[in-house]
Amino acid sequence: MSTLEEPPAEGVRELYPFLYEGRNDIQSVLAEARRSTEDKAAEIVRLRWQVAEASADALMECAGEMALRFASGGRLFAFGNGGSSTDAQEVATAFLHPPYGLSLPALSLTSDVAVVTALSNDVGFEVVFARQLAALGRHGDIAVGLSTSGDSSNVIQAFEEATRRGMLTIGLAGDKGGRLAELDLIDYLFVIPSSSVHRIQEAQTTVYHVLWELTQHALGAAQVHDPG
Repeated sequence: MSTLEEPPAEGVRELYPFLYEGRNDIQSVLAEARRSTEDKAAEIVRLRWQVAEASADALMECAGEMALRFASGGRLFAFGNGGSSTDAQEVATAFLHPPYGLSLPALSLTSDVAVVTALSNDVGFEVVFARQLAALGRHGDIAVGLSTSGDSSNVIQAFEEATRRGMLTIGLAGDKGGRLAELDLIDYLFVIPSSSVHRIQEAQTTVYHVLWELTQHALGAAQVHDPG
């Protein structure tokens, strides 16, 4: 069992070095923590602006294509691993249970633990999303896959299956896009140019919420919101 006396994991030490330098001056530690927080906040603000400037036209076009699919009875399927699995669940929730506007059919392929574990155990983890799309997806649906590295094999296989079924494919990746950037089958790929998993996921959150709001606009539902 770990104790407080054991040395911290190297990753934790790298993230918060000022906590492990043997300093007893609490004020200097708090000041360093404040600077670290401010630096991270400034970094994500810069990154979001960078993505907005690089991808504004693509975001508008992608949302328009999503609106066309939804208007024709299409459904959205979201998927990802680890932290990206929770983002996939948030994507589905944002479209299905919006704070305002239209409720749009959306499902996270990470939500059914029985299906995920059955496929992982009986076939292989690399097919947990592709097999679900094979069963549920159809022409005109939307596939949204998230991967901070862009290298997740099960996400790639899901996009391959989605393409075979004539689905609109939307990818969110980090750094330089990884293997997802090498695929010709993704209709829209939004790459967050950062090597920090934390900043990538924060920026991806902004991207898919922007897509949700632009889709609502494209469907003519933007005026449903009444802040009063």
